[in-house]
Amino acid sequence: MIIQNNTNKQYIEFITRLCTYSPCICSNIMSLGKMLTNGTTHTTTSNHFPKRIILVRHGECLANADINLYGTTPNHKIELTQKGIEQAKQTGSLIKKLITSENAVESNNWKVFFYVSPAERTRRTLREMGQSFPKRKLMGVKEEYRLRELSFGNYHDPASIAKVKEERVKYGRFYYRVPGGETGAEVYDRISSFVECLRRDIEMKKFCDDTSQDTNIIIVTHGLSSRIFLMKWFEWTIEQFEDLNRMKTCEFQVLQLGQRGEYSLAFHHNDKKLREWGLSLDMIEDQKRRAYGPIVNSLELCDLYPYMDCFAEDSDEENTII
Repeated sequence: MIIQNNTNKQYIEFITRLCTYSPCICSNIMSLGKMLTNGTTHTTTSNHFPKRIILVRHGECLANADINLYGTTPNHKIELTQKGIEQAKQTGSLIKKLITSENAVESNNWKVFFYVSPAERTRRTLREMGQSFPKRKLMGVKEEYRLRELSFGNYHDPASIAKVKEERVKYGRFYYRVPGGETGAEVYDRISSFVECLRRDIEMKKFCDDTSQDTNIIIVTHGLSSRIFLMKWFEWTIEQFEDLNRMKTCEFQVLQLGQRGEYSLAFHHNDKKLREWGLSLDMIEDQKRRAYGPIVNSLELCDLYPYMDCFAEDSDEENTII
């Protein structure tokens, strides 16, 4: 690493100290460090990053249409309805169109890598989506067990399921434990493990066959799992998570890479759609900043995170030894 001058060196040291207090701030000001060390406003190390990470909720399943199925069929074996099958086919077509339409001149220069939850409804969703993607464009497919849905235990009658869903809303979906099943916090732990492995694979250039081509990671999963993925990826708080709404069946969310090396939902989704998914106005503004800038001063970021209000205000006497 080359430091351009002593002022920049001092600033890098300041940034390093600041990051020890807040990893959130560290990720948000990373682009500033790259500016100081590379002398440019664009990242030079992100050309091996996937262009997009696309989250897909499975198509309509039989339990979506008839809640009584939870009492007779294991959750992971619940299949898609005919409507869900058609939804999956359409979603595959829409995602391929999105991938190929951004740059008509280079519309052939792309590939996809799929991750899929092991549930039957997500597997079938992938199979139907896959009809839109020729094999030569496929980098790989991995069944990822950490992407599975929140466990609701074993068999349940409709009345108990309705009671559980009502209690979850009142108690909080993150901490509520489904009787015989999981908490949202436990889902967060395994999704976090997946996200960290995904980031490591990206850094190791696993998805980089050719730096000139657009790589797209498509993750076929469930409603809660996709929300927790976003929570982990963007480091949202539990309170922000609680306000999120799940996608409709076979709806998808596109995280696209910006010029400064950050992913954002704002490239492909407008304010109305982001509000529909439960993002607050501040969260939407953060998505726009990630997509289009400007780079926020590190000190200004302090007001954006919890607990900052409990620390003393800066003063000229703050370094006085008592």
